[in-house]
Amino acid sequence: MVMPGEEFTDIGEGITLCHESFGDPSDPPMLLVMGLGTQMIAWREDFCEQLASRNFHVIRFDNRDVGLSTQMSGPPPTLRQMFTRKLPADAYSLEDMADDAVRLTRKLDLGPVHVVGASMGGMIGQVLAAQHPGQVRSLVSIMSNTGSRWTGQPALSAYRLFLAEAPNEREAFIEHVTKLFAVVGSRGELYDEEYVRDVTARSFDRNHDPAGTGRQLGAVLKTGKRDAMLRSIKAPTLVIHGTEDRLVRPSGGRATKRAIPGAQLMEVEGMGHDLPRGAWPQIIDAIADNAAKAAGVRESQLAA
Repeated sequence: MVMPGEEFTDIGEGITLCHESFGDPSDPPMLLVMGLGTQMIAWREDFCEQLASRNFHVIRFDNRDVGLSTQMSGPPPTLRQMFTRKLPADAYSLEDMADDAVRLTRKLDLGPVHVVGASMGGMIGQVLAAQHPGQVRSLVSIMSNTGSRWTGQPALSAYRLFLAEAPNEREAFIEHVTKLFAVVGSRGELYDEEYVRDVTARSFDRNHDPAGTGRQLGAVLKTGKRDAMLRSIKAPTLVIHGTEDRLVRPSGGRATKRAIPGAQLMEVEGMGHDLPRGAWPQIIDAIADNAAKAAGVRESQLAA
């Protein structure tokens, strides 16, 4: 189901990405990259509008294999392949997904962009900043990790639900995701079950392809540990992580901060593996402040 404002761009190699923009195109561009099996609408419209009000041209998009972007082919990885991290040679990687983002920004003639990524989107953003430094003004990596087996791993209480096969029937699927986020989402007043149900229902109605989520997970595992790669990042970087994240535990955010030279870490009290509305003011302020550092770096380079 295509909604008003959604556009499609052929980025080459048989891939078309669905995207939507907010704000003034003459403002500095900010690319929002969402996580595993999660559609761009999880970047809520009013979240995007609030970022745009800070004088950014905000672009959200569906990664390959999710939402209305191109669905890839091939089976998702088996449990054995996931645990051994031995993926087929033709399986795509986070590098391929970062290349998708670069080709989208070039097709849209955006120039260098501020990159904000959540969960797997944070991983994609990290690869973007490391391998395409000329395309990235600043980086914000939210509730992500470095790919290490020893940090940022799910809590045991989350494994059972995360790895369980999700039902295909609409209402059962919504219940399944709601139960998962009751475990991995924010705590107390920050948790918003209505938000989880709304985004899940809207996403199901846009497009539902569990195999795509499996292939995206394969991309994360195929790329593996990224610590050495992250040490090359020069863009001003902010790492944001919730203290109550049970899917990518806070040690993942701390490891990311240590791996990226000069990165700053902001831990949001009570936030889990989601973007709760109650934390938006803190998160949006921090994103804008980090982007301002990029302008400062550019001015100092010109002065030199």
